[in-house]
Amino acid sequence: MTVVVGVDGAGRTHRLAMLVAAGARTVRVTSADSSDELPGRLAACREDGSLVIVDDAHRLGSDVLKVLTKAVRDGVAIAISRRPTIDSPALAELDEAVVAAGGDVTMLDPLTTADTAALIRNATGVAPSTERAGEIQAESAGWPVIATMIATAPAGTVPVALVARVQQRLAIAGAPATRVARVLALGLELPDGVLSQASDVPLGDLPLIVRLLRDSGLLVADADRLVPAVSAAIRADLSPVELRRVHSDVAHALLAVGADSAVVAAQLRTAQVLGPVAADVYRSAGERVRFTEPDAALTWFDDAAHAGAPPGELTAGRAEALALLGLPVDGLLTSTAGADQRLALVMGAVEAHHGRADRAAEILLSAGSLGSALAVPALMSTGRRADAQDAQAAITSGVPPSVRRFAEAATALERPTDALPLFIEAAEAFDRSAPGVVLPDTPHALGAVVGVLVGDANTAERLLRGAISAGVGGPVASDRHRLLHAWVLLRAGRYDAALAELSRTADMQLTGRDRLVRACLAAGVARRSGDIATLREAWEQSEHILARRAVDLFQLECVEELAVAAARLGKVHRAMPIVGALEGVIDHLGQPSCWSVALDWIHVQIAVALDDAEAADGAVHRLEDRVGLVGRQEAQRNAAKCWAAILKGHVNREAVLAAADALDIAELPWEASRLAGQAAIRTADPDDARRLLERARAFIHVRAESSPQNPRSELLSERELEVARMVLAGRTHREIGAQLYVSPKTVEHHVARIRAKLGVRTRAEFVAALRVFFAADDPSSGETPNAL
Repeated sequence: MTVVVGVDGAGRTHRLAMLVAAGARTVRVTSADSSDELPGRLAACREDGSLVIVDDAHRLGSDVLKVLTKAVRDGVAIAISRRPTIDSPALAELDEAVVAAGGDVTMLDPLTTADTAALIRNATGVAPSTERAGEIQAESAGWPVIATMIATAPAGTVPVALVARVQQRLAIAGAPATRVARVLALGLELPDGVLSQASDVPLGDLPLIVRLLRDSGLLVADADRLVPAVSAAIRADLSPVELRRVHSDVAHALLAVGADSAVVAAQLRTAQVLGPVAADVYRSAGERVRFTEPDAALTWFDDAAHAGAPPGELTAGRAEALALLGLPVDGLLTSTAGADQRLALVMGAVEAHHGRADRAAEILLSAGSLGSALAVPALMSTGRRADAQDAQAAITSGVPPSVRRFAEAATALERPTDALPLFIEAAEAFDRSAPGVVLPDTPHALGAVVGVLVGDANTAERLLRGAISAGVGGPVASDRHRLLHAWVLLRAGRYDAALAELSRTADMQLTGRDRLVRACLAAGVARRSGDIATLREAWEQSEHILARRAVDLFQLECVEELAVAAARLGKVHRAMPIVGALEGVIDHLGQPSCWSVALDWIHVQIAVALDDAEAADGAVHRLEDRVGLVGRQEAQRNAAKCWAAILKGHVNREAVLAAADALDIAELPWEASRLAGQAAIRTADPDDARRLLERARAFIHVRAESSPQNPRSELLSERELEVARMVLAGRTHREIGAQLYVSPKTVEHHVARIRAKLGVRTRAEFVAALRVFFAADDPSSGETPNAL
């Protein structure tokens, strides 16, 4: 006596056959047997000891089931198989009678990977690899019949036999079950209400239909989703028109329940639906993701336009997405755009990205209270303190707290040590909830600049790494954060790390402001390595940018590198106008000590590069007039005194060493090394020269990294990680786009950005870099992310 329970395709018939002893007498009962003739046959079985086999007992009529139940109670030996669902009293009575007569119940579970491997070996005569057995087990959800069909079909195809089996099962299940299965075949996580509406099935009928699909062996064992291979078979059986129809039905059902517009839009796009409703959904999807996935937003806006959306309704969103990607927006921002606050905010941000802080401030001030708040950093950085205070006063309670704190930090710019904690607070607020606006700059970037100014490179680096990790400000800001990170590393004496970061920016399409930063970085690296050719190239790249004289306070220390480069190349007169522009900004701010010292320091460095003792004396006199100097600024003043004396041939070894030590503590190791080196060259005392040279070399010794370089979570965004994995798997741009619901052009853009971040050019280098990159997830791999 036994009952074998399992879904269709789980191997019920095979299990019954295994239970029959070799040579045993059996009698089979099927749905063709008559309830009138059956009792006599069963009585004969009781007399001769034959085993009665009842396969698929759930298919028998009630009258036959009742006859079988009586026979079991009369002592007839019987083995039955059935589906998991007992859907009639007669079947329940038979099941109960078998158990009462001492029979057992066997539940057929899905095959394990090892079971699947054995099945494949028996079906094909070839033992599969563990990976292949695992793939088939996953595709078949462990159901033996489906696994066998996959194993015996050409690799990478949908088995014809499986398509036919699914057709048969759905035909038996009926039209409502077929409609539900077709919706489930899309592989979406849909609420019951949406599934019900999309498949045109009453919500109350849905549980019974899902149970029917499960009993038919079409669902995985532990979830209400189709077996992956079954989904593929259903989709393969549908014509393109039918498949688009299913997507359209799902989209309209999602729309009816107010689902996420991006999810609805993906279904409408797949169904190629056009018209006003679709246009509105596409536009909403673009608006929904424009700050998190601006490249995807552009494709949604393109779909909206194709579906007939009025161009004016798409302008602001499209402009925001383009600006966040660092792409040109001029064609969208017309002379009448100022009437639209969103467009004005974009225009102001774009001007700031191009380094035109004055123009950015004017535009932002016209964009309401939010614009006024965002204008404050630009106003302060260009010396317009009174205007910044007025803008600060105009900020209303409707402005996000993070932006208000950002403005507050900027108004404290004259006192960098006070401003830095405020920038940190603003950055933390942005990390938690970034405002829905294109940012002219981020508190992370400006806080990092201020951090370097006060000699706190560690805080500067933490701010920038946090911004990169959180993706604050979109891709255009991420590029800026990476450049500034390289700048912080350079100033802190971590030259190899700075050079590695700089190399990753080679293919970045930067805005004007950040092209200047990159040129300054290149000049700084070249100056520290003594590479005059690269120094000249960096100067040539920046000269036309400097010619605009569009600089602000936050670029002051970067300009130092170019000014010294100009002096080294005999072109200092070309750099002095920009230095003069910065002097004007600082004068308008009332010559705050910290910024004034940074400017005086530029004059000191130029004088040293030109070997101009008189100019150095002038800078020292100005520094002597600064009051209340501490920390980095005091170290710079004392070093300037030593340098002026050295240029005149006067070397006080102890004073030089003390000043150099102070510079090193203030995180200016390169300057400390140069000061000691200059003194060593000019002293007449051999012992002093030896001591000074030893210290000069010690200052430029490579510093150990305080943290791992480029953790994966900070190097690539989540979407870029998805694309990178698929590229490594050999997918084409079209295949990746189809899976992610984006255009191949968008995938191409992702790939270009990934290649730029990894610092590779050829496809071979790209694939090799990806292998190393993802090897970090495999502890058994000998690769590390640092191998990049």
